[in-house]
Amino acid sequence: MNRRSFKSIVVGGLLALVLSSTNAQDSTAADWIKNPAMGNYKAYAEFKMANYEAARHIWEILAGLGNCDALFNLAILAEDGLGETQNMLKAESLYVAAANAGGFKAQYRLGMLYSGDNPNFPKDLEKARRYLNLAAAGGDKDAAARLASLDQPDRPATDYERAELLASSGKHAEAAEIYTRLSQLGDIGARTRLAWMYEAGRGVERSLEKAAELFMLSAKAGDAEAQYAIAVMYRTGKGQRMDKSESLRWLKQSAAQNYPAAIAAMAAEG
Repeated sequence: MNRRSFKSIVVGGLLALVLSSTNAQDSTAADWIKNPAMGNYKAYAEFKMANYEAARHIWEILAGLGNCDALFNLAILAEDGLGETQNMLKAESLYVAAANAGGFKAQYRLGMLYSGDNPNFPKDLEKARRYLNLAAAGGDKDAAARLASLDQPDRPATDYERAELLASSGKHAEAAEIYTRLSQLGDIGARTRLAWMYEAGRGVERSLEKAAELFMLSAKAGDAEAQYAIAVMYRTGKGQRMDKSESLRWLKQSAAQNYPAAIAAMAAEG
């Protein structure tokens, strides 16, 4: 379960692809409340098409239910100013709500933000350690690595960690440059991280085609997170042609490596 930091919108949102027999694209608020996974999927589909207002509407409904993925995704919109004015105070409160609801993505994100140098986010190493410990306890190796760095301030940060800190400081373009270099050197995790950036348009020009290319390279190299992302693309027809059999094939490979979202999806298939 390596490098499961900021997973764009996919990780929390796509479970409905296998959870529901209803077409999520035609779903309603009543459907989302009954099956939050379906709502998260539809919102993610809207996000991929840069329909941020539509995505926000759905996530706000789910956030009212305490859904940690919806809260996390709303925080991303606020942090990056997607479809709204950038508001880091709002992002912080949403990340905290998501983390306290058990969202590992939010726990890691808060750990990085509180320990970074974002001029618009309050630095607080005590809070950073608290949330990083929660994420690390859930198996996040990046959170564990960041904790080790905080405990050993004289230890040089790895290039990957530097990229994560740059991203947490709002320097997405600089982070993307490092991920690109690491990817070219064969770092599979960095390549997957770069793919998420292309999908979300963070620090690079938004390109589903480029994201799909990078995800596929990492998926073929055995990265469980990328395999899950490819499964999602085949299921939605966004970034790959729609092919449910291919989607299931990649989903099985991801689940075989104990990737949580894939395991849950396979269980729902079951």
